[in-house]
Amino acid sequence: MKKSITLLLFVLLSSLVFSQQNIKWYTIEEAEKLNKLDPRPIFIDTYTDWCGWCKKMDRETFTNSVISDILNNKYYPVKFNAEGSESVTFYGQTYINDGKSGKAHQFAVALLQGQLSYPTVVFLIPQKDGQLKIKQVPGFREAKDMEVLLSFFADKVYDTQSFDDYQKSFQGKVK
Repeated sequence: MKKSITLLLFVLLSSLVFSQQNIKWYTIEEAEKLNKLDPRPIFIDTYTDWCGWCKKMDRETFTNSVISDILNNKYYPVKFNAEGSESVTFYGQTYINDGKSGKAHQFAVALLQGQLSYPTVVFLIPQKDGQLKIKQVPGFREAKDMEVLLSFFADKVYDTQSFDDYQKSFQGKVK
């Protein structure tokens, strides 16, 4: 009986620890609705199925508990396949993959302003006037580097400090 209870407790605690490391990814439509109810930045991981660096970031960066905690609690995280075929509607505009930009989806082209590089993370930051400020950050980021970026935008440090200055004094949790 004690072994069964111990095993059950171990399974429950393991699942709790594992669930804390999982990011709750939204669709862009879900993120838009949530953002209208409770404004916070939208984080978009723009990836492709063939991108090795994208897969590495999924394995090494997005599984880090510090990163998942920040994304789950301070952002509406979206994972977007830049070559996907599904239509996307965002703020009344519908985007499709019509094949006119190679394999790239119209939404990826718009987000990345034609600079199609993967992975690229995109921050959509709500402004006081209701508009969204867009900031693209291309390239693979290790967890410690991603933590700095996430904190910079989530904590609205960009209003008072440059990213370079912020990065110099940043004390992160990721080792």
